[in-house]
Amino acid sequence: MLVVDCDPQANATAGLGVSPESAQKNMYDVFMSRVDGFPQVKVTDIVMSTESGIDLAPASLDLVGAEPYLYGIASRAEVLRDALLPLKEKYDFIFIDTPPSMGQFVINGLFAADHIIVTLDSGSFALNGVGPLFTIFEDIKQDLGKDLHVDMAIISRWGEGGDMECPVPDENKKNDLASWLRSLLVPRHVPTKEEKIADEERAKEHERLAGMLTEIGKKFPEVHTVPYSPEIYEAQKKGMPISHVAPGSSAGGVYRTIADEVMKWN
Repeated sequence: MLVVDCDPQANATAGLGVSPESAQKNMYDVFMSRVDGFPQVKVTDIVMSTESGIDLAPASLDLVGAEPYLYGIASRAEVLRDALLPLKEKYDFIFIDTPPSMGQFVINGLFAADHIIVTLDSGSFALNGVGPLFTIFEDIKQDLGKDLHVDMAIISRWGEGGDMECPVPDENKKNDLASWLRSLLVPRHVPTKEEKIADEERAKEHERLAGMLTEIGKKFPEVHTVPYSPEIYEAQKKGMPISHVAPGSSAGGVYRTIADEVMKWN
């Protein structure tokens, strides 16, 4: 498997344990190869192995400087697709990580991809980027003749700051004499003002998330929610996938399900 990092933030690069500054050549050099006067660098020249066993075409902050040059290239949307063509037979899967903001790297990633996964977080503004994304899809169809469809949406950090599961009363509890007597002897907890406010805020957040999931479900054929998990951040610090650090965690289990679905695409 190969990960191609086309994001100047280089999170995919760092997430696989590679310092973005350590690579002598990276995706900046590959994109700039299409600009007159710059050295010819192929993706095969920059691919490196990582400790996880996943190959990586790294990125760095230098990528920010490549995007303005791409606007001067007639076939600018095809740069990444053409660069990856020699590697299609070598890897079963090539994952392309693009920036969260719209631009030439996103368009290149979409044009090169056979399948599309949209990643969102569970924040209040996550839905704001969905409309512009579909506008980009329509532009690519009209200008380049490629019809794009999203295969899957992943919402990360689901339930961060609070459990999505609302507590429900135990309807199966026996209403026998012993239970009745205990209710008389054990003083019932009276919620404080702060507890009531916290409960109200939690209920509002549950309602917001439920509405968000409904809206996203209308736009994408398959949606996965990845629960907030400290193990994700631990994996990022170690520069290893969650499958290598905490496969049995709540987030690890969901990503395993996602991986199983993606394996069916090949």
